[in-house]
Amino acid sequence: MPVTYPIEFKKAIMRRYQNGETLKSLSEEFHVSQSTLYHWRKEFCSIETPQHTYTPKEFDAISRKLEKLEHEKEIIQLSGFLEKVPLKTKLATLEELYKTEENPYSVYELCEALGVARGTFYNHIFRRADRSEYNREQEELMLKVQQIFDDSSQRFGAEKIRIILTESGIRVSKKRIAAIMQELDLHSVRPDAKKQFKKRQQYRKQNLLERQFTAERPNQIWVSDITYFKVNGYWLYFCMILDLFSRKIVGWRVSRNASTNLVTTTFRNAYRERGEPKGLTFHSDRGKQYTSRAFRELLQKCGTKQSFSATGQPHDNAVAETFFATFKKEEAYRREYTSEQSFRRSVEQYIAFYNETRPHRTLKYKTPQTFEDEYFMKKQCSNSDPAKK
Repeated sequence: MPVTYPIEFKKAIMRRYQNGETLKSLSEEFHVSQSTLYHWRKEFCSIETPQHTYTPKEFDAISRKLEKLEHEKEIIQLSGFLEKVPLKTKLATLEELYKTEENPYSVYELCEALGVARGTFYNHIFRRADRSEYNREQEELMLKVQQIFDDSSQRFGAEKIRIILTESGIRVSKKRIAAIMQELDLHSVRPDAKKQFKKRQQYRKQNLLERQFTAERPNQIWVSDITYFKVNGYWLYFCMILDLFSRKIVGWRVSRNASTNLVTTTFRNAYRERGEPKGLTFHSDRGKQYTSRAFRELLQKCGTKQSFSATGQPHDNAVAETFFATFKKEEAYRREYTSEQSFRRSVEQYIAFYNETRPHRTLKYKTPQTFEDEYFMKKQCSNSDPAKK
């Protein structure tokens, strides 16, 4: 029969083992096999760490888990997957995790996980902080320049505005003010005022749609608008372009600045991705971004007609307004955004959903992408049918 030892006897032997005696000597003294002593050690001997005290069984489980994690890490490294991820993407991901309130990880752990040097990450954070401060100052300066320009009944140029700012304690170069005026499309009284007056007389802000929000084909009429959303105490501006035929979003961009560049970049990208369409009409409200000289010249260069809503008539751009109302109701108001990147990702995901998954009542409950695909399919079949040629 197997010998049954009292628990106190087992514990007493294990205490002597923990005090430095070997299992071999204890086995010879008490005539207990070493295999039995090994079993007692697993059962009764604790392993202490600064954070916790483990039983041998718990410690063995942790050791196995650690070994498994080491193998998983080796597999990720051998796959080369992380090396294919652009550094910009890694830094943006690390920044979002780093700024999360519930973040339990140190900078060392975050950088180690994605293979990014800590110095590189810190430089990225500091540069972003510097850019944020510069953007804030730039926005405040733009507001002051606009206010001084308006107070002068749109007469003052960069030099006069610089002098007024200096008198109020704000020192800034004439060159920077001129750049801001160009960005805001502010033009003071100039020697060629008569010529510019005649040019403005020729340029009429016409409403070519007259609330007829239909089109016969893709890339015939685009509508556009800008909305804004507050994230972490700063405003983000979302510009989008929608094709009236299929109600598909063909261009979008998010920026911290509601500048002319926001609109021009959005249009350039959409125009290029849609194959530089001919005979296009572009409709928007009369925001300064859309009426700016830079944007008007861009549309003229692309052979695009420009159409405007009447002043104070948001219904003249109802389709664009409706999209933004839908986006906020179905997406933005349902999220908690922690960064500009999280908002941008939300916009990207919603537009993909809107274009490819969400049925549209105006399209007989087809998605914009399906509606457009069917148009091109019918056109292709019509062109290939000899009876219709």
